Amino acid sequence: MSKQHSLFKKNEEYEGIVVDLTSKAQGVVKIENYPFFIEGVLPDEFVRFKATKINKKYGFGRMMEIIEKSPERVEITDKLGLQNGTMTLQHMSYPAQLDFKQKLVADAFYKLGGFENITVKPTIGMDHPWAYRNKAQIPVREVDGQLETGFYRKRSHDLIPIEDYYIQDPVIDQTILIVRDIMREYGVTAYDEQTLKGDLRHIIVKRGQYTHQIMIVLVLNKPKLPKQEQIVEQIKEQVPELVSLVANINPQNTNVILGKENKLLWGQDFYEDEMLGLTLRISPHSFYQVNTPQAERLYQEAINVAKLTGNEIVMDAYCGIGSISLALAQQAKQVYAVEVIPEAIEMAKVNADINEINNVSFEVGKAEEVINDWQEADIHFDVVVVDPPRKGLAESFIETVIEQQPERIVYVSCNPATCARDCKLFADQGYRIQSIQPVDLFCQTTHVECVVSLIRK
Repeated sequence: MSKQHSLFKKNEEYEGIVVDLTSKAQGVVKIENYPFFIEGVLPDEFVRFKATKINKKYGFGRMMEIIEKSPERVEITDKLGLQNGTMTLQHMSYPAQLDFKQKLVADAFYKLGGFENITVKPTIGMDHPWAYRNKAQIPVREVDGQLETGFYRKRSHDLIPIEDYYIQDPVIDQTILIVRDIMREYGVTAYDEQTLKGDLRHIIVKRGQYTHQIMIVLVLNKPKLPKQEQIVEQIKEQVPELVSLVANINPQNTNVILGKENKLLWGQDFYEDEMLGLTLRISPHSFYQVNTPQAERLYQEAINVAKLTGNEIVMDAYCGIGSISLALAQQAKQVYAVEVIPEAIEMAKVNADINEINNVSFEVGKAEEVINDWQEADIHFDVVVVDPPRKGLAESFIETVIEQQPERIVYVSCNPATCARDCKLFADQGYRIQSIQPVDLFCQTTHVECVVSLIRK
């Protein structure tokens, strides 16, 4: 059990000025040099709070009153978005959110990467930072005896029924309610995490930003819904933009949303959208950025800093369904792309065919292993583009890239901490950071993407 600090007591109220925000946007109030972390406050605000937890070196508090407000505080759009943690920055003005994200990236590179005197560009934001998500994964549970869709309360599995999510495409919100009401009408039961019984676990809706095509994935706890044929007919009738209706079977006792098996209920097993003028097919398991216009800005920045002339051999690691690879291929001599998920590579190859792009070679496997195969085949890369998951790059991958000595490395990141760590390893081996550009893909949240350009000294 952690020791308590002698000066402070749990449930006592204290006052202080917010001196900073953590990477999770918790305010930091220091009293006698002892930090309290408090949600929902902003820098320079004078607040009264109740101590909810006292550890030896730091504590947590719940904000009771804002005595002096920050000029950056704005009216909250949706209280439920605070309770379920989907919109943790909505009390902060949008320009302040962009500044916060710029500072997040700068702090990571300074504190974790050890980079001094480094410039991080202002965050690229959206004109309208709401209703941007092109995909929803919504849990289905029973609340007060009725099948409900919504989101979990923070740090719990208590479902809060929600009808307007504010950050999702409104057509997606509407589609979820249509499916929910059809399920209620036909007596479909909601999954119960305690008993592991019930028919329906999640409703997933994806919608093309440009095509407006809709894919619905019903995540089932069993091979078939009761009255499945009638339900399919109803969904078809009530969702005019529907092109794909899929049942995903997931009988496992797990927090993983999708199971391995998909059954096509109606239409095709993909939907299409556009990205940077390319037509892309997207399947139920495909990773596709949830904010299409901002993903285009992110990828365009990556292409710009790659500075391709048409003569380069390019590697694209963690390529997904080929969204960056195909855009790079239009400006490179040859692109070699790798992704660990076989279905994604199948889809990437289809996307290359659809767009009549034939100077891309797609491989299934771990980036750190496939790069060695390419090295043995005597393929030399002029430019390396990476877009890894949150955990960043494997050290063995970084070592092989450094052996290759490409002129440029373009690092697309969803986690400034691991990006800064990896860039330090490249910098130690003779690469210099040329630019760092944050892009806001997840407005109203603390997440930030960035593109880092490294060049060989």
